[in-house]
Amino acid sequence: MQTGTRTLHLMGTVITIWVAHPQPASLLADAERRLIDYEQRFSANDEQSQLSRLNQQAGLKPMTVDADLFELIQIGTAQSLVPGTALNIAIGPLIKAWRIGFDDAHYPTPAKLKTVLKLIDPHEISLDASKQTVLLKKVGMQLDLGALAKGYFADKIIALFKAQGATAAFINLGGNVLTYGKPPQRAVDYWRVGIQNPFLARGNDAAAVQIKDKSVVTSGIYERQLTWHGQTYHHIFDDQTGYPIKTDLESLTIVSAQSLAGEIWTTRLFNQTPRAIITQLNQVPGIEGLVITKQGELAYTTQLADRIKIAGQ
Repeated sequence: MQTGTRTLHLMGTVITIWVAHPQPASLLADAERRLIDYEQRFSANDEQSQLSRLNQQAGLKPMTVDADLFELIQIGTAQSLVPGTALNIAIGPLIKAWRIGFDDAHYPTPAKLKTVLKLIDPHEISLDASKQTVLLKKVGMQLDLGALAKGYFADKIIALFKAQGATAAFINLGGNVLTYGKPPQRAVDYWRVGIQNPFLARGNDAAAVQIKDKSVVTSGIYERQLTWHGQTYHHIFDDQTGYPIKTDLESLTIVSAQSLAGEIWTTRLFNQTPRAIITQLNQVPGIEGLVITKQGELAYTTQLADRIKIAGQ
């Protein structure tokens, strides 16, 4: 069995793909084409993307979208309506108001936020599965799938690899990791995936987990920030206030079978306390997690205990 690796610069991040397959080059080329296509259609920052064209129709009329885009919007809408969730795919206007992570990031006025808060209610998303249409009911509404898209794409690429006969694969989509099969040139059948130490430079791990046929997804407040008049603001927003979520978390990592599930849970729980997060995750089958607090404390779910190595221990 041959193996191949490809590194891509897409979606504002670095993507690494490794696959074991009789013809890895052709399979990697197919994966690259699909990821480029996903970015072109799902981006909220490209005015020509299908998602942006949908946003431009807000308050006007329903728009028919591609099946996969409809699927992710449908999943995202359902998850955005879960009571207490911090996930909201209608949050586009709030992201645009702050622009954290972009060169033109700035602190919006209270008047601006008051206006924006009227446009980010996920109840105002109307879906018609029979026609595959989406209607954003208010002018100015904008969907943003950034909290979910990378996980969705990773799952799709792994499904492609499996369907084409790959025996193993590894995808790192900007820190969103998904594995399949055995790692190369190792006697063990698990992958070791590091979890970034949020207080140190990239490449320094706070811990590492052993996984097989699973995903590791981390959300953190430490990478995209805005410093304004001496105050630091992160990019994970409270859709009730319009400001970044007030939290004791520095990062939240989810280990799950599907990368999309990891994306959902890392965002969904980010407005809760570290203790509440671990308590809830311990009750969810197939979902494991680790939190790192602003004080540098680590806590993790019970089932992760025998597969985690804390740095320095």
